[in-house]
Amino acid sequence: MDTKNIQQNDNPAEVYERYLSRPIADPWTRVLIDLANPQSGERVLDLACGTGSVARQVAPMVGSSGQILAVDINPAMLQVGRAQPQPAGAVITWQEGDATKLNLPDKDFDLVLCQQGFQFFPNRLASAKEARRVLREEGRAIISVWQALERHPLHEALFTAVAHHLNVSVTDVDVAFSLSNPDELYALLHNAGFDRVETTTRSLSIRMPDPEKFVHYSILGAATSVPAFASMCAPERLALVEKVEKATRLIVERFTSGDSVIFPMEANIAIAT
Repeated sequence: MDTKNIQQNDNPAEVYERYLSRPIADPWTRVLIDLANPQSGERVLDLACGTGSVARQVAPMVGSSGQILAVDINPAMLQVGRAQPQPAGAVITWQEGDATKLNLPDKDFDLVLCQQGFQFFPNRLASAKEARRVLREEGRAIISVWQALERHPLHEALFTAVAHHLNVSVTDVDVAFSLSNPDELYALLHNAGFDRVETTTRSLSIRMPDPEKFVHYSILGAATSVPAFASMCAPERLALVEKVEKATRLIVERFTSGDSVIFPMEANIAIAT
């Protein structure tokens, strides 16, 4: 890929919505919702909502009598989320907030959904306690996190190359895969006060367009949440992209079919009540 053709002012939140949310978050949202089984009239919190994949898909299910609050710490993600077409059903309220200390009343929600957010929270136990606090007595929380990086060979190659070129540990850049132990997820929710916690696993085949842009958009999209990427200026990220593309070209080609990159992703999902 010729990085000269990439705009240095690409907005990471817009790239996330266009290139990562639609092919990855949207199908995983359907898995999350299937387990959550939202009901008409329920009040739902989409925690770490990103650009709103979960909120938008839940809205028709809870209907106009339901309510959805979409909370994220990143105002750029919220701005992009607000700009998307409003679905039928419940009106989505967008709010900037910290998952470790939610500015929300006790026992206010029937359902808390968090898709690929808990691994990024600086204090996971505090966030789990907050999710428990804002749930009504019969409420439930459905939380998904990626399985281990080694179960995702394409991303493992990507982050290994990134860590090498930044001269940092892989753990500094693979935050998305840092809560991969289902026992740790179970203990986290149990210690937060949930009475019953069950964990399950799911796997999906992901199809992403434009294989030649996979590295660039994966790194830029990660700048919405991973400090090692967020702290880089646009020219620094482009220089990194060029190096990582060379290092990962063969494995990206191995997962390329036609005009798409196709690869499996696996998640642990907790249902807590």
